[in-house]
Amino acid sequence: MGMRHNLQMVSVMDEDGRMTEEAGPFKNMERFQCRREVVRELETEGLLEKTVDHLHNVGHCDRCKTIVEPRLSTQWFVRTKPLAEPAIAAVEEGRIRFVPENWSKTYFEWMRKIKDWCISRQLWWGHRIPAWYCDRCGEINVARETPGSCRKCNSSSLTQDTDVLDTWFSSGLWPFSTLGWPDDTEDLRAFYPTSLLITAFDIIFFWVARMIMLSVKFMGDVPFRTVYIHSLVRDAEGQKMSKSKGNVIDPLEVMDQYGTDAVRFTLAIMAAPGTDISLSHEKMLSHRAFANKIWNASRFVLMNRENIFPSDFSDYSIETVQAELVRRREELPLVDRWILSRLNGVIKETNDSLESYRFHEASFQLYHFFWHELCDWYLELIKPKILDSARRSEHGLSYRVLLYVFDQALKLLHPFMPFITEELWQRLPHQGISLAVQSFPSPVVELSNLDAEKSMAILEDVIVKIRNVRAEKNVEPGKRIMVNLAATDPLALPVLKTGIPFIQNLARCAQVNLVDSVGKEDHSARRVASGVEVEIPLAGLIDMEVERAKLGMEISKTEKEIAQILQKLARPDFLANAPEHVVRLNRERLGEFNDKLGRLKENLSRL
Repeated sequence: MGMRHNLQMVSVMDEDGRMTEEAGPFKNMERFQCRREVVRELETEGLLEKTVDHLHNVGHCDRCKTIVEPRLSTQWFVRTKPLAEPAIAAVEEGRIRFVPENWSKTYFEWMRKIKDWCISRQLWWGHRIPAWYCDRCGEINVARETPGSCRKCNSSSLTQDTDVLDTWFSSGLWPFSTLGWPDDTEDLRAFYPTSLLITAFDIIFFWVARMIMLSVKFMGDVPFRTVYIHSLVRDAEGQKMSKSKGNVIDPLEVMDQYGTDAVRFTLAIMAAPGTDISLSHEKMLSHRAFANKIWNASRFVLMNRENIFPSDFSDYSIETVQAELVRRREELPLVDRWILSRLNGVIKETNDSLESYRFHEASFQLYHFFWHELCDWYLELIKPKILDSARRSEHGLSYRVLLYVFDQALKLLHPFMPFITEELWQRLPHQGISLAVQSFPSPVVELSNLDAEKSMAILEDVIVKIRNVRAEKNVEPGKRIMVNLAATDPLALPVLKTGIPFIQNLARCAQVNLVDSVGKEDHSARRVASGVEVEIPLAGLIDMEVERAKLGMEISKTEKEIAQILQKLARPDFLANAPEHVVRLNRERLGEFNDKLGRLKENLSRL
């Protein structure tokens, strides 16, 4: 497979950048000195018409920045076309697939136009070329072991080639050479071929293609089944990180600053296939807050453990709890049935996303479930019940729901945030030495409950609408309010009856009235939720005159903004001379101010 291209050539420059015998009178001159002397000689002989500066690319060594001179030399090559054809077929036939699939086009573009591969390098390190030159007859002896004598003249005076193999040649052998090849080892039989290669797009040809070509040649089978092309990490402005630019983010520093789990989760949630990651400190900071949220949620779970469970958890099993919840699922309150159903949904969504290499979607689903559904809703909904010391014995089943959901959520998060999840799982009742070797959660069909999810969606919407009104009207956070609810959908009425305690707690309501219709209160704020009309009497909550004055001032200010933009857009010179994006921006702002004015006037009319 390897062959040497023998080039008959005359070189006027040696490896040290000095002129050889072929340079005649310029022999032994350093390259830059020689250039000056050649120009001077041409001028002396009257042969130089003129000198002109040309702008062109000059190659430099990336380490020492020395100018690199193009120079012909004898090299070792591999004829690649016979290797490329079966490697192309492996991808065309689906024995290897790229994720995202569009990167296969890059692979084919390289492989179908492939040239012979120069595998020799003039470096001080690497695998030496296995070729020895006979000092007597010049014969090239290629062998696996150092030969004792020349195969042509039998001379023992041999000198090994000083070149080393291209790094990618050695790396191309990696899938099988690391498993003991060429010997038929147990590891080779067990682990070749593997299932997945994860790499970046910039070495598809340099590494991925070489591994496929060499593996098909020597092993008769592909080295892996799937090639996942991950994102490149760039700075916050999308620029490639470079020490010279000073925009490098040191992973060790940010792990110390934000925590390793926060950095890992940031990279995972931004790793959409086919797009690069613009890494910033703000994003890592936000996911450090997520880690804090997980930690604080665990404190609530753990501080109530001893009050409901016996202190000895030696016989505890999450499988036993799961079986109990399946058996007694009809006994569970609405919020417990809802969170179990949502957990079941996110387990399925996470598994589907991981199996299709959509790591960013899996991360986002877990973030939303843990932060919003588990912490912001479920924990707040059950907190009064769990903390009711007089009735704790009645709530053992609900606490087991909480414990089960938290256990499963930690397992789902573990691949993304291994350290905090392991630490917290060790503090929970558990079996096994480590979370890392537990079975990954799988959906439990019996715990899915779409009716519970629809009912909770109604309660959540009602509570959010009430909270929004409180925020819009600047109602003091500690002030309890009265709310009237009218069900426009018959299915919503039983949900509201069950959910009154939750609405009172989470929306800070002193009284929740179920009425036939709203609109009977003179001064009230009204909103429409899912199948429910919400009415909040404002008398006594806010000072009407003060609110009217505030709205009047805001309306006046908005009208002035609109007038200024209209005046600007009416000027022909502005439309003719201003950049297109400036004109577009002003028109967009005009639309936003008009929308704002409409909302302000509507609020004033309600008052």
